Amino acid sequence: MKPDGLESMAAGLACPLPIEEDSIVQLAHGGGGRKTAHLVDSLFLPAFASPALDQLGDGAVFDVGGQRLAFSTDSFVVQPVFFPGGNIGSLAVHGTVNDLAMCGAEPLALSAGFVLEEGFSMDDLRRIVAAMAAASAEAGVPIVTGDTKVVNRGRGDGIYVNTSGIGRVRDGIQVGPDRARPGDAVLVSGPVGDHGIAVMAARSGLEFHTTLLSDSACVLPLVRALLDAAPATRTLRDPTRGGLATALCEIAISSGVGVSLDEDAIPVRREVRAACELLGFDPLYVACEGRFLAVVPAADCEQVLAALRALPDGDAARRIGEITDGTPGRVVLRTGLGSHRRLERLSGEQLPRIC
Repeated sequence: MKPDGLESMAAGLACPLPIEEDSIVQLAHGGGGRKTAHLVDSLFLPAFASPALDQLGDGAVFDVGGQRLAFSTDSFVVQPVFFPGGNIGSLAVHGTVNDLAMCGAEPLALSAGFVLEEGFSMDDLRRIVAAMAAASAEAGVPIVTGDTKVVNRGRGDGIYVNTSGIGRVRDGIQVGPDRARPGDAVLVSGPVGDHGIAVMAARSGLEFHTTLLSDSACVLPLVRALLDAAPATRTLRDPTRGGLATALCEIAISSGVGVSLDEDAIPVRREVRAACELLGFDPLYVACEGRFLAVVPAADCEQVLAALRALPDGDAARRIGEITDGTPGRVVLRTGLGSHRRLERLSGEQLPRIC
């Protein structure tokens, strides 16, 4: 029997079924998987259609006065707000800085918006703000504007945080989810699944023999090193909600290519794998907040890995697969047993309120 609130991953691995229209919003609409994609495709894109939005990247890239700028926004509702390795404040800064990095941009400035519930602890708010300030300073990206709203007691959930950011895209860099090409190498910057399992453990009060920490971190130094080594990088993506598998499915669909993965090459910490086995999760669908996927020309792969591994947070970077000219949108995993398994976008909501 699984702990309350934890769903089996079986739904995320089954063959996709047609998505019916829903009469109410469900938690799965925020899970980053098939329901989220359907909501975006059927409601938001038709209503807000624009060339920048249609890119469906981690942020929008557009021209202003001859310069390419990137803009991204994200709202954070994670529960609990404090978790091993971070809190909602540091997570909010890392999330938006990393989204701008996934656009090939150097972040310039952030905004911070707070929705507070009456009765929320002022000491906890001070801790969250201090964590945001420290993360902002570490990334070298100032918070330059913001907003605060307070809702009645019982009408919120303690605290929600929104961060938005703007950055300048590096000269000569063209990255996007639709730019992967057959023959390209697929890389991941480090072990996957740390964030989701750390939050889940804190939420459920589970204890393990070793401390599980969120991977929430700024990836800017790693992305800078990668783009210096391979300016022809095709795609950058952070595997947040829906994890590595869902992110790669989105890239495959956007680029109209196939993806072949090697399960043994994908780095997963032993304690994360053990926790996933205990709880019935698949680490390939568990959220990360300080990792990224990169699709690079195969000829650049080794120099990119060398550049990443030269940095403290990049020592576990790995080549995990390649882009193929197989069925467009299909991601296939070669398992450690030598069999093949198709990966789909996450179906349903594995773990609500993860970011």
